[in-house]
Amino acid sequence: MSKADNKPAAQTSSMTAEEAAVLILAPYVTEKTFTQIERENKLSFMVSEHATKNQIIEAIRILYEAEALEVNTARTIQGKKAFVKFAQPEGARNLATKLGLV
Repeated sequence: MSKADNKPAAQTSSMTAEEAAVLILAPYVTEKTFTQIERENKLSFMVSEHATKNQIIEAIRILYEAEALEVNTARTIQGKKAFVKFAQPEGARNLATKLGLV
């Protein structure tokens, strides 16, 4: 059974843009998230309840052509949030600018 569990992870590399768009619902912007952009190189997104961290990393790569270094998730009243740290030093700021958040 463990081999069957590994197959979905291998399939995430063939994720389509439509599948990625279903996982990443919207950027999440507050005053606190602006501080995270500047100080921690992180952006926040509302994501699908069933999205895994690996799927979120892949979806960010496909949708925004940005490399995520790590993802932390939290379930809140608003839904599931993903806090994405980017590999490039100005990755969060560049993506926030591209999305029109700053």
